[in-house]
Amino acid sequence: MFGIIGILVIFGMVFGGYLLAGGKLGIILKTLPFELMMIGGAAIGAFLISNDMSVVKSAARDIVKVFKGPRWKPADYRDLLCLLFELIRVARANPVALEEHIERPDESALFGRYPRIRADHEAVELICDTMRAAAMNYDDPHQVEEVLDKRMEIARHHALRSAHALQAMAEGLPALGIVAAVLGVIKTMGSIDQPPEVLGKMIGGALVGTFLGVFLAYGLIGPFAARVQAVVAEDDHFLQLIREVLIANLHNHAPNICIEVGRQNTPHHVRPDFGDLEQALRGLKQEAA
Repeated sequence: MFGIIGILVIFGMVFGGYLLAGGKLGIILKTLPFELMMIGGAAIGAFLISNDMSVVKSAARDIVKVFKGPRWKPADYRDLLCLLFELIRVARANPVALEEHIERPDESALFGRYPRIRADHEAVELICDTMRAAAMNYDDPHQVEEVLDKRMEIARHHALRSAHALQAMAEGLPALGIVAAVLGVIKTMGSIDQPPEVLGKMIGGALVGTFLGVFLAYGLIGPFAARVQAVVAEDDHFLQLIREVLIANLHNHAPNICIEVGRQNTPHHVRPDFGDLEQALRGLKQEAA
């Protein structure tokens, strides 16, 4: 919602101010299709040259994040803590019974209670691989912690590829706008024998290229890249929560303590309320009884 409002504010302030200052949209609208073809087409072409197909598809999907925001909501963090609590409790009571959940999470009744989490392959694999490592009786929990940190760093880098690609496109757009403007000047010089009013319009049309390149870079594509990066960082808290709880489990803390460690290390705006989480965990204990 805020993304749409931001776009409307940008267009309203830029073009509204231009019109209030006495500017005329006619010359912009007349040259805009051709300038947009040159600048936008060149930017897309450069984007395709500098990125592989996976990044292109990822960027197309991630544009939606500008408007939808982070994937994980406060209720998802509560569900994640409940899922981890159940898995830790099963692992402590019967390690053999844990195998059916971490080896086949798609068929697991525990994961099945939380379909949004089960649908995220990265989160599920992180949980299952770490629980599997714990079942192998690692002598040094810090070794698993180091592996987790490296894995999450790789996942974070992968998730940010589209943001970096969009930022690179934004950085190139002003230069492409200059290219379009130079072509407009070349065209104008070919008509130097025309009267001043004709030349004025042609020069104005050429300058639209410079305007469009800068406007797209700093008004749209650059903010899009920044927003995607912010959303990726926000969703990364979800994986960080998994890390905190499972590392606490490796140190043999009580299940309730493991869950509280994860809750306390969750940002405040998505942190589950202690009372609500305690009530949810109490319900899980009653179902298991």
